[in-house]
Amino acid sequence: MATFLKQGKTDQEKQEADTKVQNAVSGIIKDVEDRGDQAVRELSEKFDNWSPESFRLSSEQIEQVIADLPDDVIDDIKFAQEQIENFARHQRESIQDIEVETRPGVILGHKNIPVNSVGCYIPGGRYPMVASSHMSILTAKVAGVDRVIACTPPANGEIPAATVAAMHMAGADEIYLLGGVQAMTAMAVGTETIDPVDMIVGPGNAFVAEAKRQLYGRVGIDLFAGPTETLVIADETADVEMVATDILGQAEHGPTSPGALITTSRTLAESLEDEIARQLETLPTADVAEVAWRDNGSIILVDDIDEAVREADKLAYEHVEVLTDNPDYFLENMTNFGALFLGPETNVAYGDKVIGTNHTLPTKEAAKYTGGLWVGKFLKNCTYQRATKEASVEIGKYAERLCELEGFMGHKEQASLRVRRYENQ
Repeated sequence: MATFLKQGKTDQEKQEADTKVQNAVSGIIKDVEDRGDQAVRELSEKFDNWSPESFRLSSEQIEQVIADLPDDVIDDIKFAQEQIENFARHQRESIQDIEVETRPGVILGHKNIPVNSVGCYIPGGRYPMVASSHMSILTAKVAGVDRVIACTPPANGEIPAATVAAMHMAGADEIYLLGGVQAMTAMAVGTETIDPVDMIVGPGNAFVAEAKRQLYGRVGIDLFAGPTETLVIADETADVEMVATDILGQAEHGPTSPGALITTSRTLAESLEDEIARQLETLPTADVAEVAWRDNGSIILVDDIDEAVREADKLAYEHVEVLTDNPDYFLENMTNFGALFLGPETNVAYGDKVIGTNHTLPTKEAAKYTGGLWVGKFLKNCTYQRATKEASVEIGKYAERLCELEGFMGHKEQASLRVRRYENQ
């Protein structure tokens, strides 16, 4: 039976915080809907102290930003984008259109059609999320999206050079220096100077995530996202230094980021708190990571690896590192996770920044019903059908009876018309 040696905040405490965010976001969305560019400008000035002549960066501005960056920064961005693009292209190639004759004369098929336009949010704030440029913009372009626009907030009143360079190198058609709920709303509903898109994607803080939730329906989204979650599953072969490092490495995302250990080793479970305290003494981002662990950290002691799988699937965390003697057991048996990191040789930071898999992943148990952002999210799987006259008569007679069974007489007449017209031809 699983034993919780440490637990984070209750669901009720989390819900109270969520309600405050929901109310704030709904007001901002309505303001942008009602007043367009003027509201966007006032909100940007209020939250980011940013009110340029144009929020859209010109080609000249982008070229200058890239020219001013050191060559090694450009080279590192290129390397990361090569990895993300390579894996995304393999994913795209795995998605095939089909057309099959299911009965004589009945032809059914589907096409995978890219969304026409996408808006990508690239977070700023405490950390400029350069990697999010690759994960969203580049992946959308590999999927075949025609128009990809992107927003990122200013960094202390300045253009975040590396982020903008990555956005441009990833293929963004329009780049706006604009952050927060106002950016998400402007992309989704449009303003006088920003044409709306069909889909908005990308990670962000609680307000950005809530904006996506409230805007969903009028535009598509990639997934509902909350604070970064990290779970380490470990046995007696794991060392406590690595477990603590990997939990704290993600806890620095924000004070609400959950981190958890599920382990079969009591020794590991009971030594983790001390090791985390030791590492926090020298971690430069300890002010955030310490709060995240204190308020949202969990340590779960289980009897065996089967129970570890069950408890991990209940959590359905975004990132799951497996530090056991047989990591593949979890690949074969777990069903609820955003991304798996198998063995000590890899880790969440690789996935976040460079290895090639996408870092926009499901949180808040959404892994129970969806995976993360990938080329398939930007494709609409659309079916079509055709039939010969003979097949139309055969299918039509079944359709007549089934429509009448349900009382849909107008539907029945659609079938009956074809039967009458084609039966004796």
